[in-house]
Amino acid sequence: MIFRKAICIALAAASAFSATIARADGGDSRRGAQLFMVCAACHSLEPGRNLTGPSLAGVFGRKAGTLASFLRYSPALKRSNITWDEGTLDAWLRDPQAMVRGNYMSFRGLPDAKSRADLIAYLRAVPQRAASSVSRGLPDLKTAPPDARVTALRHCGDSYFVTTSDGTTTPFWDFNLRFKTDASALGPAPGNPVLLGAGMRGDRAHIVFSRPEEISGFIKEDCGPVHR
Repeated sequence: MIFRKAICIALAAASAFSATIARADGGDSRRGAQLFMVCAACHSLEPGRNLTGPSLAGVFGRKAGTLASFLRYSPALKRSNITWDEGTLDAWLRDPQAMVRGNYMSFRGLPDAKSRADLIAYLRAVPQRAASSVSRGLPDLKTAPPDARVTALRHCGDSYFVTTSDGTTTPFWDFNLRFKTDASALGPAPGNPVLLGAGMRGDRAHIVFSRPEEISGFIKEDCGPVHR
């Protein structure tokens, strides 16, 4: 789908941007920018832009579990009394569960000390004004093209039939269609869900809504003619 191409473009921009960052003490921030590609799936560098995990903008000097805009911290991290600096970030990246048992971060750790130093150097060096080009993992869903803008969603038996504004109706096995919400500035406009490819085998996809209450109201139970 077209919006998956936009994600690749964002990652390419991050790679190009990394060449402009100088070497920082203790690590190579240019190499760290490449390593951050893995982190960017769950963390942004934009202030206020939280993903699966909290934004890493301004992480140095911040007490763990205290970013006010992020509501999904584990109790273990909130009571850890950790302040993020080079030393604590190094220990965290080496083995998050060993450092804070029971935290929610599903990352097994980065055993290579040089890679950790490079990644930490990048977090130190990256200018916040350029963070949006580095960390954005999704395009602006409000600008979705016609083949991604959902206009109707019909359910019958074990199938969903998704109609987009270009007039195309695509069938999905119900288990393979995921419903999500995105209330951020990049999320879809209210009442205008967007169909995204999920990057998995077969016909799997996401439909992203602005708010959770939109989901049930949008789905129509209708078997009608079998080959509609």
